[in-house]
Amino acid sequence: MEELKFDVAIVGGGIVGLATAYKLQLKYPKLCLAVVEKEDSLAFHQTGRNSGVIHSGLYYKPNSLKAKNCVNGRKQLVEFAENNNIDYDVCGKIVLATNKREAKKLLQLKINGEKNGLKDLKILDSNELKEIEPNAVGKSALYVPESGIIDYKQTTKKFAEKITSINNKSKIILSCEVFNFKNDYLLTSKGKIYTKNNIFCAGLFSDRLAGKDNLKTNMKIVSFRGDYYKLKESSKHMIKNLIYPVPNPEFPFLGVHLTRMTNGSIECGPNAVYSFKREGYSKFSFNLMDTIESLFFIGTLKLFINHWKFGLNEYKRSFSKRLFLRDLQKLVPSLKLNDLEKGKSGVRAMALGEDGDVIDDFKIIKNNKNIHVLNAPSPAATACLAIADNIVLVFAKHFSLN
Repeated sequence: MEELKFDVAIVGGGIVGLATAYKLQLKYPKLCLAVVEKEDSLAFHQTGRNSGVIHSGLYYKPNSLKAKNCVNGRKQLVEFAENNNIDYDVCGKIVLATNKREAKKLLQLKINGEKNGLKDLKILDSNELKEIEPNAVGKSALYVPESGIIDYKQTTKKFAEKITSINNKSKIILSCEVFNFKNDYLLTSKGKIYTKNNIFCAGLFSDRLAGKDNLKTNMKIVSFRGDYYKLKESSKHMIKNLIYPVPNPEFPFLGVHLTRMTNGSIECGPNAVYSFKREGYSKFSFNLMDTIESLFFIGTLKLFINHWKFGLNEYKRSFSKRLFLRDLQKLVPSLKLNDLEKGKSGVRAMALGEDGDVIDDFKIIKNNKNIHVLNAPSPAATACLAIADNIVLVFAKHFSLN
């Protein structure tokens, strides 16, 4: 391989890494940068295996980075999709309350969303609900018109095209795993890549790369697999757009939901089960190092002790199509077992603190000549362009571009 020299390397070919590279290239067109990705295609892991939802900013704590970046990022993302012929649809969604207790929570969600700047949120009664989702059944629902769907893989690839069109010396380097890094180069499966600065957007491996930079993060990435079913072709008509349950605030998951994808298919899920491999997409995936590292972390043990009932129920559901259907029927009672067929699976990087609590907000740290995106949970895909703006600001503040 020829000797490669760049001003900046972005490690990680997911949507946050590519959005960061794109925003950096836009601001500094003469900057020679490289995106380094270990897989043979971009958006291979979390980006390409999520629900494909444009999140509105409904759930997040007002004034948090999550809330600000989600709302700002959503607006930027929709504008980018519109200008670049990316498949998307701001179709709106409903959050469905199935009992009186959940109905009360809808009002709290509405107030929270309005504090985050969301517009035209509306509590629907059961009759109004039927006009939007005829097969959904509930006491009431919150209509969220600014939610939508998008093709995140297509978006990521478009960022890559933009980068190399702005500066033809910049490169997207695939099938190139980063093993380590020194002061002025990355040590990779394709040899040394010389670089003045690095931005690590490594998702499921963000903590390990931070450790190689001698960062004491007091956190660990623990992976949770999400399994999906999808509706058969004959049953797709039952769902118009997006149907979500009222979330349980004790858990960092939004619950099993129904999502129309940009290709017209209807996905059902995901659940959330501990994965014994960071990139383990099957029920029996296992990696000894990943397992030992996570299970011997005090935060993981505390999480399991505090939420063992939730974890056990998720495991049961992962092996039972009937139990999965039962949760879907809370939203759409007319769904039948025969309506479902096996779908994809994904793995979510969850950052845990030593206290067993989930680190819920985005976390970006500068260290030496590097920037580490240590935590970029959902809605990171929706917020990718706003997160990229934050990273570019950190970069401009700390690193000389001469």
